[in-house]
Amino acid sequence: MPVIKIPTPLRPYAGGQNEITVQGSIVIEVLRDLVTQYPALEKHLFSTEDKLRPYVNLFLGEEDVRYLQGEATILKEDDKLRIIPSIAGGCDRDAFTPGVVVRCDIGLATNLSHSDNPQSTNR
Repeated sequence: MPVIKIPTPLRPYAGGQNEITVQGSIVIEVLRDLVTQYPALEKHLFSTEDKLRPYVNLFLGEEDVRYLQGEATILKEDDKLRIIPSIAGGCDRDAFTPGVVVRCDIGLATNLSHSDNPQSTNR
């Protein structure tokens, strides 16, 4: 049976598991089986209109299923489907620790040693 790999942020809604064996022969069937087994996942994967949320990315191997046959992508018995959540957010300069240079204009936070940090006064 196919397996769905659960990302860390969704594991609390999946009994803490990182992989769940599911039944089905296409992507939408295994997702429906997943939320039948773990109903708390449903609101994180599907909208109130019962559509897969746009920020839920599904990969079969290295392929994004959107570029295969989408929810109708056929799965083999030994396939592993990965849920990769989109990551988005703002920038809060105050949320970072000292020694971290934050470029909010490009959303980049990089750890630099004091000697590499042009803004550091501790050279």
